[in-house]
Amino acid sequence: MKTIGFLHTADVHVATFGALVAELAPGWRIRHVVDPSLLADARAGRPVEQRVRDRLGELAGCDVVVCTCSTIGAEAERAGVLRGDRPMARAAVAAGGRIAVAYAVASTLEPTTALLRDEDPGADLIPVPCLSAWPLFEAGELERYHEAIAARLRDVDAEVIVLAQPSMAPAAALLPGRPVLASPRTAVLAATRRS
Repeated sequence: MKTIGFLHTADVHVATFGALVAELAPGWRIRHVVDPSLLADARAGRPVEQRVRDRLGELAGCDVVVCTCSTIGAEAERAGVLRGDRPMARAAVAAGGRIAVAYAVASTLEPTTALLRDEDPGADLIPVPCLSAWPLFEAGELERYHEAIAARLRDVDAEVIVLAQPSMAPAAALLPGRPVLASPRTAVLAATRRS
């Protein structure tokens, strides 16, 4: 039996990614490491690369490891694991046209933009800050968090919308008829195909 490991920066992702593995790769074992301080430190501009490597070391022995946090994704990718938002970024640039990059934490914009430009240097990116929604996430008001993100995105003029953080994914269901990409499902699919 294969094992997939996840490095998260919020506890809420344990259930999200656990459910996706159960759906997309039934029978796989799952291991989670959660460290909110990695995101907090990255947001404060403190270096986290060695600590990311240390926490990933706790997932040694897994057949495949995914870092689900977009803010520290580059550090995790340099450590040799799957960056959870790369499959989403690849799909976004393949779709073509203007890409709206929605983000609820300011520290996420630069790594997500850099990732999309890594996939396509000429990508036409439209940053869409949803910063006022983040306190709702921190307060555990997830339904209101997703509603606030969807409200911000309804009138965005873009061919595809990228939800830069995995916590934003449920907002996609509140935007019927809009092409919205989120990282959790694409990350799990890519991870299980990679192993």
